[in-house]
Amino acid sequence: MRIDLIALPDQSKVWIYQANRFTKPGETEEIQDKIINFTHNWLSHGEPVYSYGHLFHNRFLVLVADESNHVSGCSIDSSVHFIQNLGAQHGIDFFDRLNLLYFKNEDIESIPFASVKNAIHDGLITDETLVFNNLVKTKEEFLKSWVTPLHACWMQRYLPKQTA
Repeated sequence: MRIDLIALPDQSKVWIYQANRFTKPGETEEIQDKIINFTHNWLSHGEPVYSYGHLFHNRFLVLVADESNHVSGCSIDSSVHFIQNLGAQHGIDFFDRLNLLYFKNEDIESIPFASVKNAIHDGLITDETLVFNNLVKTKEEFLKSWVTPLHACWMQRYLPKQTA
């Protein structure tokens, strides 16, 4: 059962699926409609999953579910299958884990994780660069720190060590 994000408890589970490309006009609306339909009909053991789903920045498919309502492994599997099928229909890989997405001014840029150290060394990315931390686990973390400075998330390990 789809409900507004704000109505879900702060400890609701979040899954972020990063696409390997931006969606195209027209495609974005079609994908969003399918996400809405999925969340309206998402079930766990025959019971509605209180959930929210949205395509953010034409690149991130985000699902949020109230786990106190018995979100089971089977219902999580059904969401993964939905996303796999959605991606196949549109030629999108929503399971892109090899790239860091970050803000450069108003634009979202992508860089392979293997190149992050060099990008920091070259000054393309700094400790204050806003990055997408797709490892947030709850709605509260999503709202507070999904978009965060590089130095404030797990990716800080890429930053040079400070010497005293």
